[in-house]
Amino acid sequence: MSDDRKGIVPVWTLATGEVQVPGLTAGESMTAERLTELRGVLAVLADEPIVTLEAHPLPAKIDRAKGLPLDAASPLAQHLSQFITQSTRSSLTAARATASGENLYRIVVPAKVAAQFGQGTVRLMEPKGAAGRVFGDIVNTTTGRIAAKARFVPVGGAAAAGTVGGAGATAGAAAAGGTVLTVAAPLVLMAVAVGVSAHADHKRQQAIEHITELLEQLQQDKLDDEHSALNGSRAAIDKATAILLDEGKLGVSLGLDSAVHTIDTALGKADLRLARWQSALDNLPEGKAVELDTLTKSFPGVGDHGGTFRAHLELASLAIALMRRVVILQAVESAQSNPGNPFQNFTRALKRDQQRLDEMESSIATVLVRLSALELAGPSGLLPVITTGEVERLMRAAYRIRRLGDGVTVNSRTTDVAIEIARNTDGSVVVFPALPA
Repeated sequence: MSDDRKGIVPVWTLATGEVQVPGLTAGESMTAERLTELRGVLAVLADEPIVTLEAHPLPAKIDRAKGLPLDAASPLAQHLSQFITQSTRSSLTAARATASGENLYRIVVPAKVAAQFGQGTVRLMEPKGAAGRVFGDIVNTTTGRIAAKARFVPVGGAAAAGTVGGAGATAGAAAAGGTVLTVAAPLVLMAVAVGVSAHADHKRQQAIEHITELLEQLQQDKLDDEHSALNGSRAAIDKATAILLDEGKLGVSLGLDSAVHTIDTALGKADLRLARWQSALDNLPEGKAVELDTLTKSFPGVGDHGGTFRAHLELASLAIALMRRVVILQAVESAQSNPGNPFQNFTRALKRDQQRLDEMESSIATVLVRLSALELAGPSGLLPVITTGEVERLMRAAYRIRRLGDGVTVNSRTTDVAIEIARNTDGSVVVFPALPA
């Protein structure tokens, strides 16, 4: 990837169902910009979801701890291995690029298709201690995109292999009459499912870190109990994820009943708190400054470094992240039970069940934005006496409240989604959190 003239990245166009598209140029190199345009055109013209798959050299430094590992027997790993085997038989470019057995595969789902996952499923994340992404020199740390130092060469004519591990049937090549696309719905389904699950788990880890820090400051037993109950449900979710995504067996989410009940209870509490926050903001005098003491009655500790309000925010974030993983498992299960078009079944189930979570996240974001826009006033009275300490406290509180709106996105526009998969020589894979492309 360090030489503009020699770096060649094969790109496959994968369909999730039989589809005809206008003729595409195969074998001729293109820039990253042209590839992005191609994805957009295909998303508009095709009746079935279409994604692109790129094969990059595996970076020397890569933090596998940030992803979900799957062994070589998992449905995703097997689908990917069989796809590579089929492709290398008909493409010298693909054979050369994948000869080492170790690659970083990048599946990009167009925004039109990604919108079906729900608006809150994938958002830009900044990992602790790292700017942008996790893949080192091949990634532009400013934009988060893989650096376009290579020539992207379209590869066509490969048909993915058949059913593996219960991931659903794989159709053959698309019908004649246009460019022949590889139909690989199960491969796309499993890649998206694992990538989105990894993203949700990363958000869970972030919430856990924040909650632990806040509870150490607050020392409130009731919040500790909420945290413990939510964190306790993680084991059942992790187990179900491992079984369904790593082994492909059906029916595993039936064992999640108690965990789902715990998470639903936490979401119910978050709903009540959210309604109180919204009501409190609605009752504030419009266009007037608000006293800090008045604000803290409805938002305890809002002007402090920690505070109960911030703990409640993180508990809601944790509950949402855990439920997103459950929803993904249920969507995969729904897709596998009706393999006619597994990817469409998956996105349909995912979109329906994500709606409540999306609305809650959006409403919380709106509360934070409204809070950050408030102007704080000093104590009321005819001749208020404000000490230097009170002035400093008010200034610190104002600064922290303004910061509540930093990085908050309300009703964000859906972008292309990238799922990156590190494949090892033994066929096992690590799937990294899905991120905006």
